[in-house]
Amino acid sequence: MRDLYQRLRLSVDADDTAVAAAIDRCEHTGLKADAATVLQAEWRRAEYDALHDTLSDIGRLRARLGLTHAPYWRAGPADDFSLPPGPPGSRFEEWMQRLNRAALAHNRAPRRRLAVAVLWLATLAGGIGLGMFL
Repeated sequence: MRDLYQRLRLSVDADDTAVAAAIDRCEHTGLKADAATVLQAEWRRAEYDALHDTLSDIGRLRARLGLTHAPYWRAGPADDFSLPPGPPGSRFEEWMQRLNRAALAHNRAPRRRLAVAVLWLATLAGGIGLGMFL
C-alpha cells in the first residue's frame, strides 16, 4: 500500500490547500488519481488517516522485531510503511504486551478445551454408571 503523504511529500496534518497543491504538482497519474480520490474527500481522508496510523505502528513494530522485506521489495510500493523503530517510549512496548497476551491466550486454549472435554466425559461416564447402578 502506498503512503500517499510520503509519496506527495506532505505532513499528515497538511491542510486541504497544501494537499490540492501537492496533487497538482504530482506527475505520476496513478498516484495523482489515488491521492485525489482519498485525500480530497473528507470522510475518506479520515478513514485513511486512521489506517495510516495503524500501518505506521505496524511498520515500526516490524522494524523493532527485525522483520524486513526481501531486497527486491525495498523502495517499492510495498515498502512505504517499513519505518524505523521509533524513539524509546513509543507504542512498541504496548504492541509487544498485546502480542504476548494474545500468544499466551492462544497457547492456553487447547488445554482448556481438553480439560472441559475430560470433565464432560467423566460426568457422562458417572451418569451412565449411576444409571446402571439404579
